[in-house]
Amino acid sequence: MNSTPETTPDLLDKVTNLAKRRGFIFPSAEIYGGFRSTYDYGPLGVNMLRNVKQVWWQSMVQMRSDIVGLDAAILGPPAIWAASGHLETFTDPLVDCKKCKERWREDKIDGVCPNCGSTEFTEPRAFNLMFKTQAGPVEGEGATAYLRPETAQGMFTNFANVLSTVRKKPPFGIAQIGKAFRNEITPQNFVFRTREFELMEMEYFVPPADADEWHRYWIEARRSWYLDLGIAEDQLRLHEHAKADLSHYSRGTTDVEFAYPWGWDELEGIANRGDYDLTQHAKASGVALDYFDQTTNERYTPYVIEPAVGATRAMMAFLLAAYHEDVVEGESRTVLRLDWRLAPYQVAVLPLSKKSELESVSREVLEFLQPHFMCDYDITQSIGRRYRRQDEVGTPYCVTIDFDSLEDRAVTVRDRDTTEQVRVPIAELLASLRERTGQS
Repeated sequence: MNSTPETTPDLLDKVTNLAKRRGFIFPSAEIYGGFRSTYDYGPLGVNMLRNVKQVWWQSMVQMRSDIVGLDAAILGPPAIWAASGHLETFTDPLVDCKKCKERWREDKIDGVCPNCGSTEFTEPRAFNLMFKTQAGPVEGEGATAYLRPETAQGMFTNFANVLSTVRKKPPFGIAQIGKAFRNEITPQNFVFRTREFELMEMEYFVPPADADEWHRYWIEARRSWYLDLGIAEDQLRLHEHAKADLSHYSRGTTDVEFAYPWGWDELEGIANRGDYDLTQHAKASGVALDYFDQTTNERYTPYVIEPAVGATRAMMAFLLAAYHEDVVEGESRTVLRLDWRLAPYQVAVLPLSKKSELESVSREVLEFLQPHFMCDYDITQSIGRRYRRQDEVGTPYCVTIDFDSLEDRAVTVRDRDTTEQVRVPIAELLASLRERTGQS
């Protein structure tokens, strides 16, 4: 069993400050004072977030023959959310502090107002997290629409379409990456809990008798994904939800939890949704959402195993896990030990000086590497300072072009984690970097 993680609140501050200072994540609408719980992803952040989504998609879709992709609409009619149970049950308990009048989610404050310390609250009431809007030029019930709070329902309502067009049969999955919106009562902890976020979800449709086995399979598969990408084993644990804590659709849910600076908290949930969603939508729409197995001559409604994680939350966990401070040659440095697949830049090309003859060779090297790696090009300040800048944003390899490069057609490759430097001929540079990143 994992012990309680050491809580390090200053780590969150350090990562938050680094994220803004180096162009990972900015507060949205900052020039207008900001807009609570919304963030913009800067040049490095958009690279890293794209990498997180790409590695997830590669693992869940590209490298498998039993899972296909989908991109469903963000807006949906009330009928979808009534059938799914979201209009009735997608709520959090809301309380008001009687002293300072701030509103809080009851199950997240331990009976004490975080703002003023009071222990006197109103009775909790259900607060629906759905964002409601109007579609079309005429307001009224007929124009009501909702922003999706999850991507899952689009995969359920398209079950029959996917089944007939790609000719899959259970067990098979539908995967989707996309924006979701929840009107959180108390968004908190940087990008951990926000009102607008990006989800990576997969619905895996299985024969009912096989659901428990597949649930166990996906729990371990998803845990292993984080380990493979560099999160340490002692920073992860599994938490099985008690029956009283299950969502309205769930027959069983296990979370992969991460040791955040404030303690253990959810990173990803893997739920056995049973046949709840397909059955509900079939009843409400009048369209059959079942499967006929010609081998067994049996018709059944598949059960669904759902691994679901926020791409933005996963990115935050990778940043927290990668953040390190150490000393190199008597000088302290900050380094993000990100897996190369996640790093905003995999390679930085650094001419030793701004002299035109070096820039010419450096540009040649840059253009040679760009089709294969996301590259940064930096010519400002001393080479030591540039190394530190690249360490701080997680760039695994720096390629330095010096005056010897003009004669021997070789460059110096520096490793971020070990700071080891080796000389590599330009003609062998791509092969060397591929070998270092396990692509050879």
